[in-house]
Amino acid sequence: MKAQILKTKKRLDVIVEGKLDAVTSPEFEEKLMPALNDIHTLIFDFSKLLTISSAGLRVLLTAAKRMDELGGTLTVKNASEDVKKVFRLTGFINVLNVI
Repeated sequence: MKAQILKTKKRLDVIVEGKLDAVTSPEFEEKLMPALNDIHTLIFDFSKLLTISSAGLRVLLTAAKRMDELGGTLTVKNASEDVKKVFRLTGFINVLNVI
């Protein structure tokens, strides 16, 4: 898994590539969470994300809670049908702003 984090003013774009699972999620969360300080807009670009597991979903939920605390927004864009299926099956499709 590779993650590219791009910060511009109060916006953070996170491009995730590969698999977001139990092996890769801890390192991803360690990189992501400190970057959320003073952010108003968080956008995950999942165009290159192959799969996501419950561990990856937990990181997204943690980020969503942090954005709520900051009064900001979280958006997931360009998710594959496989990733969207995981969101639908777990109910995350109703929790996250998936476009």
